[in-house]
Amino acid sequence: MSQNFSRRLTDLLIRIYPDHDHTELSEQIVQAFWPSGHHQRKQGRKPGNGLWSERDSVLITYGNSIEDQVHKPLDLLHDFLVRHLQGVVNGVHILPFFPFTSDDGFAVSDYYSVSAQLGDWPDITRIADDFHLMSDLVLNHVSSQGLWFNNYLQGKPPHDRFFFEATPEDDLQPVVRPRTTPLLRQVETSRGDRHVWCTFSHDQIDLDFRNPEVLIEMLRIIRLHIDKGVRILRLDAVAFIWKEVGTTSIHLPQTHAIVQLLRLLCDFTTETVVLLTETNVPRTENLSYFGNRNEAHAVYNFPLPPLILHAMQSGTARYLRDWQAAMPPAQLGCAYLNFTASHDGIGMRPAEGLLPPEEKTRMIDTVRRLGGLVSMRALPDGREEPYELNCAFFEAMRATFDGEDQFHLARFICSQTIVMSLEGIPAFYIHSLLATPNDHEAVERRGMNRAINRHRWHYPDLLSKLADPGSDQSRVLSEMSRRLRIRAQQSAFHPNATQFTLRLDERVFGIWRQSLDRSQSIFALHNVSSDHVQINPTEVNLIAEETWMDALTGEVFGANMSEFSLAPYQCRWITNAPAV
Repeated sequence: MSQNFSRRLTDLLIRIYPDHDHTELSEQIVQAFWPSGHHQRKQGRKPGNGLWSERDSVLITYGNSIEDQVHKPLDLLHDFLVRHLQGVVNGVHILPFFPFTSDDGFAVSDYYSVSAQLGDWPDITRIADDFHLMSDLVLNHVSSQGLWFNNYLQGKPPHDRFFFEATPEDDLQPVVRPRTTPLLRQVETSRGDRHVWCTFSHDQIDLDFRNPEVLIEMLRIIRLHIDKGVRILRLDAVAFIWKEVGTTSIHLPQTHAIVQLLRLLCDFTTETVVLLTETNVPRTENLSYFGNRNEAHAVYNFPLPPLILHAMQSGTARYLRDWQAAMPPAQLGCAYLNFTASHDGIGMRPAEGLLPPEEKTRMIDTVRRLGGLVSMRALPDGREEPYELNCAFFEAMRATFDGEDQFHLARFICSQTIVMSLEGIPAFYIHSLLATPNDHEAVERRGMNRAINRHRWHYPDLLSKLADPGSDQSRVLSEMSRRLRIRAQQSAFHPNATQFTLRLDERVFGIWRQSLDRSQSIFALHNVSSDHVQINPTEVNLIAEETWMDALTGEVFGANMSEFSLAPYQCRWITNAPAV
């Protein structure tokens, strides 16, 4: 171990576990993360922009989003990726692919196995051979029906000290909750009745990271993932991992120190490993996980889904623009992960302070009118408020505040093009790329709101849809693929390229991007309304001496042009250096 690594690891352990033997803990951590046959880098990677480029984009999918009841779903997913998305995206986030008991994979019962319903480790590594693979480290909780919790109930070490206990008499009112279920669950153990902490559900029992053996076991799991080809680690629900009675039990200092420890380990791996934190919270709290360039490499840009949804439904980019203008660029060596849809709903907490209450109400009403659902969260005073909107994003684009119109497809493509244009790495949920409608049957059958956006395609049916040029699935995937291929050729769309928010007609969301070497500029313009909007070239500073072209259409803009137009929901990528 280098002296720099040892010193930094010891400093972090003192902050997290002040009452433990830090020399012994350091040795245990190194052995867990670099077992026999593995080696550290002599020097840690320094923060920089070499981890990603404009060619990077990510698909988000379940392992069984595509099935046919004959082949392994992971084999079908690999076939779909190679057949339709090679050269379109280069990263794949496979949502939890382990054995589980609830929450569609997020109540993990065995971290060391792949669910037999999906396939096995060779199927995972086969995908990792062709795409940058992201996996979920569900580190806050485990299944109540798994080996770890059963051992806890029976008092078997080491799991007898793996779970966080509290009592109903404790001061739990300040605890921040993402759910409305009771926080504590009473269980019978070999030591008598106990109450265990359940942030998300009573089948998801929170781990107790005050016990360093929990952290060390998680490091063994991370090592397994890296050895199987995982290169992006999504830290699920990481904000909740450290609890203290009488506090909010979210974003505590020890939580940030643990993320810093994981970052330190990743910086010294011979493999290139990126940490992504999943914290569906307001902006300041979310950005805190960048730390001082010593925590997450990337964070989800959680305000984007509700703000883009509002812009497209309202026909004004005012709130999206004002938020973006106030957003700081990601620190050197860090990046935003931009998206509109995922396996979860459209989070409303990140919109706090960004959208007026009446605008949020109009958005919620519109989603409900389209058949969408609303999930609630519990407040400390016992009240409830909307936590997320449950609706396929393609369906959410079917109507504006004023009603349905003929612009559904154009509106949806515009919403996704905004994601492609912004500073950061774009990510797309499989059901957005496939224009999947709301699955009401799944909601009724499974009894959960989120099932509305977790459809499982029958692969022969999907292939038939994609072969039909008139289907929504074919039209959306074709146009999204075309734009992503164009995007990958524009150096001004590097995740860390310069970005400036333009002040234009409120119906147009506009940003200026400039490549790191300043060789290319792009004015990315997005008409979020059903109106034709005229733009004066001076508003976007198109220098007359240069030739400008719309990379999306090939249209050339002459030096003497007095104005140009944006059709309803049209997007333009106007550049002075189009890729050849």
